[in-house]
Amino acid sequence: MTPSPQLHPVTDDPACYDDLLAQMAGARFVLIGEASHGTHEFYKERARLTQRLIEERGFEAVVAEADWPDAYRVNRFVRGQAPADTRAEAALGDFGRFPRWMWRNEPTRDFVTWLRAHNARRPQAQAGFYGMDLYSLHRSMDAVVAYLEGVDPAAAQRARQRYSCFEPYGTDPQSYGLATGYGVAEPCEDAAVAQLVELQARTLRRAGEDILAEDERFYAEQNARLALNAERYYRELFRGRQDTWNLRDTHMADTVDALAGHLEAQGQAGKLVVWAHNSHVGDARATEVGWRQDQENLGQYLRQRHPGQTFVLGQTTFQGHVTAADDWGQPARHQAVRPAISGSVEAALHALRPSHYWLSLRGEVPPALQGERLQRFIGVLYRPATERQSHYLHTRLAEQYDAVLHLDRTGALVPLDSPGELPEQAEAGEQPATFPSGE
Repeated sequence: MTPSPQLHPVTDDPACYDDLLAQMAGARFVLIGEASHGTHEFYKERARLTQRLIEERGFEAVVAEADWPDAYRVNRFVRGQAPADTRAEAALGDFGRFPRWMWRNEPTRDFVTWLRAHNARRPQAQAGFYGMDLYSLHRSMDAVVAYLEGVDPAAAQRARQRYSCFEPYGTDPQSYGLATGYGVAEPCEDAAVAQLVELQARTLRRAGEDILAEDERFYAEQNARLALNAERYYRELFRGRQDTWNLRDTHMADTVDALAGHLEAQGQAGKLVVWAHNSHVGDARATEVGWRQDQENLGQYLRQRHPGQTFVLGQTTFQGHVTAADDWGQPARHQAVRPAISGSVEAALHALRPSHYWLSLRGEVPPALQGERLQRFIGVLYRPATERQSHYLHTRLAEQYDAVLHLDRTGALVPLDSPGELPEQAEAGEQPATFPSGE
């Protein structure tokens, strides 16, 4: 069958993405999604595109669906600021909590290795690597104190005193959320706010320092902001007054904006590539959770805040294999992904051919992709026995994304660690609100 002129086959030739990069021209924020957290090709193609955005379009950072302190170790590595880490595998070592394979995998290792070499070649135009998620409550508080110990021991002591509010609950966010959400104990919100305000005031007083010092202070301030938002997130898990999904994605969007502003303050353009699941980057206003549950997401927020400057690319697959767990905190394993169900977005994309291609959703869209269709979302969990209920939502594809990259048959992501080699760390209460299952 002759490919439709609307379809752009994806091959090993870098030129296959030339027209897609042209469509991204003018965007400050390019969001590249994935239909699962465990598909090799999604990570590989996302890295290919990101390399070209950095090399040819001047993008200055990757912002990943990862914890801020874990990713910042990678940022130091790719910028040549982490002498103890000589290889990417070591720099990815802080990704220890479940699901560690989401970032400790071969394509991420290869991209981080490439980014370090790129930055060494172009020291005046380096690109960084950051996280935007909010699960690292205790690690972020520790990072704030550690930073202050090096620059202001008295301020570090004040931070310890404020964060000691969390000590009765140990390192278990669920204990804190239960006690404060049900009114058994006073929340620590005021203490977290006070610490963030003090760090922000410090930033105003210290303007004009060298870039490395500015980066480290910004890192600490973001950790303080994360601690505040994580406190609210875990409390709301049990209070039920606010949607925790919206809290999480608001934090992600705020982190992207804060990082862009930080780069602009250093004389850069603030152009960012965002790596996250389709459920975060695909505009929630075009999904049933947006229509029926008032859920919002990162892609929606960035489109609203930066109209005309945000480009969203979704990735899909019809069938293949995936690395995923059966339940939260369980070991990952390779699983067969069932062929997409009839009438779904993936089935329609499968029928178009060729097997791997990208398709612009701006302008005229093939009739088979118009209107409302089911779309599959596989997070870190895959439950084929309840596939329809666990992994499909009604969506309007052309309103979710600006383009879609369809990889018809895909393979499982290869983790850097063998099962059992590095114990999974899944704190009680850590499991996120899901969109739909296991995101």
